[in-house]
Amino acid sequence: MNTFVNKDSRCSNTDLSLKTCHHFSNSECIAQVAEGDAADVDLAVRAAREAFDHGPWPRLAAAERGRILYKFADVIEEHLDELATLETLNNGMLIDLSMVIIAASAASLRYNAGWADKLNGKTLRTDSTRMCYTLLEPIGVVGAIVPWNFPAHMFLNKVGSALTCGNTIVVKVAEQTPLLLASLSQEAGIPAGVLNVIPGYGTTAGAAISKHMSVGNLAIEKKSFFFS
Repeated sequence: MNTFVNKDSRCSNTDLSLKTCHHFSNSECIAQVAEGDAADVDLAVRAAREAFDHGPWPRLAAAERGRILYKFADVIEEHLDELATLETLNNGMLIDLSMVIIAASAASLRYNAGWADKLNGKTLRTDSTRMCYTLLEPIGVVGAIVPWNFPAHMFLNKVGSALTCGNTIVVKVAEQTPLLLASLSQEAGIPAGVLNVIPGYGTTAGAAISKHMSVGNLAIEKKSFFFS
């Protein structure tokens, strides 16, 4: 499993890999995952910046962004069994719980999508000679660091919030639970560079996202909206 940058699965710039194992049963290695580093993060941020500055995503009508994210939620539900199995292999939760979590993640994504055309600025009363209004604008590139305990849910929660508002995003998934099917976003029609995923360690990939000067907002805990 490789990094997911600019809509493509790529090998990392290092020759190293993370190991995801059945640590809860027999420690059998089930996957080799590319270990992203600062160079991979920089490549992902550059792709996200390009998609924000010159791509269609922040320029789409808000309702169209919402429609695409609704489609993303539909795609997740279509792959519910596959994603739940992956989540159980990823961190060892019971398959019944994984099914519930993935379904709830799709619902969370659908909730965020519903806000796309309802986040508006304000027209403010001043005096008779002036008009004052506010405009909510996307920040740009959002960085996100996802924990190990509910990887799919936290991933989709952060992605849904950021993309609803017209941002692009670079996600660092936990080294303990790096198995996520980010490529499903392509089936929903999310443009290249909008969603990028880097597996790696906090001291390398996570630190690089946190310090990157082209990342306008960092989501570690739950964030609802990303506007400036």
